[in-house]
Amino acid sequence: MRPVLVAVMGPTASGKTALAETIADEIGARLINSDNFQAYRGLDIGTAKPERKDEYALVDIKDPSDELGMGEWVRLASEELHRVYAEARSAVIVGGSGLNVRALFEGYHDIGVAPTPELREALNAIGLPDLLEILAAEDPTAFERVDKKNRVRVQRALEKARSPRDPVTELPNFTKVKLAKETDPYRLGTVIDLRTSEMVQNGWLAEVATLRDAGWSLSDPGLKAHGYRWLWRHLEGEIDLGEAVRLTSAEVRQYAKRQRTWLRTEPRLDMIGEGDDTLSQAMRRICAAQIEVN
Repeated sequence: MRPVLVAVMGPTASGKTALAETIADEIGARLINSDNFQAYRGLDIGTAKPERKDEYALVDIKDPSDELGMGEWVRLASEELHRVYAEARSAVIVGGSGLNVRALFEGYHDIGVAPTPELREALNAIGLPDLLEILAAEDPTAFERVDKKNRVRVQRALEKARSPRDPVTELPNFTKVKLAKETDPYRLGTVIDLRTSEMVQNGWLAEVATLRDAGWSLSDPGLKAHGYRWLWRHLEGEIDLGEAVRLTSAEVRQYAKRQRTWLRTEPRLDMIGEGDDTLSQAMRRICAAQIEVN
């Protein structure tokens, strides 16, 4: 049978990593990270990097100041998958960045490369009226669609218009399966609160202090990960630790809610019920997909 490409999706703290690793062990697959923030070196506790991170591709590949857009991630993942397929191996992709997985599986093309720091700095210095005028001249279609009162969206549209396209390599002929665990939102909220507190107890605050002392900035792309700015503000004496933890949990809860909404629109997604037999459910879906294409 042909190798399988499995994506394990779901909201944060839903147990994606444990399920993905178990599936990978079962079928001898390569693990590939799809979470943008787990790609950053030094952001370990706060991004919930897996304990087995050395077994993953696309973990710890960027400094906190580096950009990692969807286009670059898809290109890197595609390159890794070509290597895996050449070895006749399967692969399991897991992480919270649903757009990455959708772009890879659904074959998004003409993906924009992340804007250069020079371009972003130049556009940051331009006022909204001038940005709108430039966008109208350079990309009339984007100008018509964009929210003209939202400066961030106007600038992003102009960055996209001025950035080169990153052509996506066609994936090898894997049998593709997308899985997600069903989650009770109330139970998940409790898990998020507990996990946030445990992260702090396990040294997250020290991790943030190390990043700050190393000269990284809250404006760096990697430090946009949930919770880091609140713990940073605590270290600066702006808020107490309890408030930082509370704000982080609230932020992650909102993110999980958006992820659940996103999953409802995911094409060809197989949902797995909660319980002790998640692996057996996953393997049945994978076996059924293999039988269907062979």
